[in-house]
Amino acid sequence: MSFFIADAMAQAAPQQGPGLAGLLFPIALIVIFYFLLIRPQTKRAKEHKQMMEALKKGDEVVTSGGVLGRIMEVGENFVNLEVAEGLQLKVQKQAVASLMPKGTAKGDL
Repeated sequence: MSFFIADAMAQAAPQQGPGLAGLLFPIALIVIFYFLLIRPQTKRAKEHKQMMEALKKGDEVVTSGGVLGRIMEVGENFVNLEVAEGLQLKVQKQAVASLMPKGTAKGDL
């Protein structure tokens, strides 16, 4: 009978947690997520914002929908794109995905 009591007392003894080694994995995971996901995304957002602020008349751009056009007018929130002779579209500035080199749309417009 005393054998069972000794085992029960041994199991009830407080056990130490993993300590610093247990915190190392979650901290490393957060650092990896920062460098692989968060930092590149903020860098792309910053570059896109700078591109939108630098848009001017005559720039050739592609929208996020895939429309290629030449900027005819730049407003605060919208730009007018000439996508064909005499055909202009008004799109939000945020919809401009990339700036194309001059002459890209030469044959298309």
